[in-house]
Amino acid sequence: MTTAAASSPRTYQVRTYGCQMNVHDSERISGLLEQAGYVRAAEADENPDVVVFNTCAVRENADNRLYGNLGHLRPVKARHPGMQIAVGGCLAQKDRGEIVRKAPWVDVVFGTHNIGSLPVLLDRARHNAAAEVEILESLDVFPSTLPTRRESTYAGWVSISVGCNNTCTFCIVPSLRGKEKDRRPGDILSEVRALVDEGVLEVTLLGQNVNSYGVEFGDRLAFGKLLRACGDIEGLERVRFTSPHPKDFTDDVIAAMAETPNVCHSLHMPLQSGSDDVLRAMRRSYRADRYLGIIEKVRAAMPDAAITTDIIVGFPGETDADFERTLDVVREARFSSAFTFQYSKRPGTPAATMDGQLPKQVVQERYERLIACVEEITWAENKKLVGETVEVLVAVGEGRKDERTGRMSGRARDGRLVHFATGANGQHGEAGSQAGRIRPGDIVHTTITYAAPHHLNADGEPLSHRRTRAGDAAEAGRAPRTPGVLLGLPTIGAPAVAPAPTTGCAAH
Repeated sequence: MTTAAASSPRTYQVRTYGCQMNVHDSERISGLLEQAGYVRAAEADENPDVVVFNTCAVRENADNRLYGNLGHLRPVKARHPGMQIAVGGCLAQKDRGEIVRKAPWVDVVFGTHNIGSLPVLLDRARHNAAAEVEILESLDVFPSTLPTRRESTYAGWVSISVGCNNTCTFCIVPSLRGKEKDRRPGDILSEVRALVDEGVLEVTLLGQNVNSYGVEFGDRLAFGKLLRACGDIEGLERVRFTSPHPKDFTDDVIAAMAETPNVCHSLHMPLQSGSDDVLRAMRRSYRADRYLGIIEKVRAAMPDAAITTDIIVGFPGETDADFERTLDVVREARFSSAFTFQYSKRPGTPAATMDGQLPKQVVQERYERLIACVEEITWAENKKLVGETVEVLVAVGEGRKDERTGRMSGRARDGRLVHFATGANGQHGEAGSQAGRIRPGDIVHTTITYAAPHHLNADGEPLSHRRTRAGDAAEAGRAPRTPGVLLGLPTIGAPAVAPAPTTGCAAH
């Protein structure tokens, strides 16, 4: 019996680990399942008919986390005949049939190249009463051709490429995601327009290395042109992108950022290490001076730019002098935020077998020093904004204390997190003048009154509030849905009506 013919819709949950790519892939998974007649389970539902794990293989404990969660589900599935468990993503691509061997109660294993197969694999596993493992070695269809259930009414991910042509020694992504495949610019812009038509105000262009976009069709300036083209889309208020690679970062991209009004002056550019020797061992084909030179050019063109980064501590062979050089670069770069990681071995990467693996206590001590250095700088940089007026796109789930403090939260144009007062409890300004009116997806202007290392507070009445179509959608509980593009085939059936969207997908 197919899903569509079932007497009542089967429910699903998707549990996501890893990067923005995985978060966006999970939106595709949700769209596929809903097109096939499934209905998203309520957040509190402990017994959905289908649980999909979208996994990450980057961190050392990824395997333990997955198998621990699968173990917790085993007795739940035993109590609920017909429940299915599927495992996809990078860890599934890496471990393949090993997952079913270790956890024989898993029904489906699918890889990064065949997300679109999931509904068929679920049906086949249910029909045959046997596990289905399908891993492809190359991309089946570009993920953007798949239907998508977007998690946000106001912001959307748009993939411009998948895969990576770099060979960083610490990274397993190229072997799991494959070589870079670029979308045509017209396809990307069509998806962006479709999101804007749904009320989305902000789009983030996604790629493992957005700066190498265009390599497939021979245009090394394609990414800067794409940013400028986004500037011509009426109703698109914010454009972001992640992640660029310093080796491919070109001046035309800086000019496009500075000259295109809706491109945000925020840049996430991974450093990884400030030591040239470590960068060489990582096979990162740039050096610290090249990296700092890019930042200098960005700030010359956009003095208000907020620059964030990724840094790995404890790479094999890293000396005290290497680590001190990383601290020097951090102090010179003046990052507004940094994602910091302790190096962990990933089987299958060259770094895992390198000499000079460092003791845990050495890595931990350096990590703590790096965190202290970063926070000192980010706090000082944030303090410069006290008294400044910022534009905030109101968000969901960004402020854990919002309910208790009477604030709402969102992101400024430069990407900084802002918690702002609404006057809802009468503590600020004219009591209640904005209360109950500001919705996620709306735009407010407010004045910063306090700075912390990782966020800003605005404890006065908002200076202005603009209601948006994204806010209307959030108030109505609607999540944007975009159909697959360029398949040339009709869709089968209408998506089922799902509950209001939930938040909380993991990302790093």
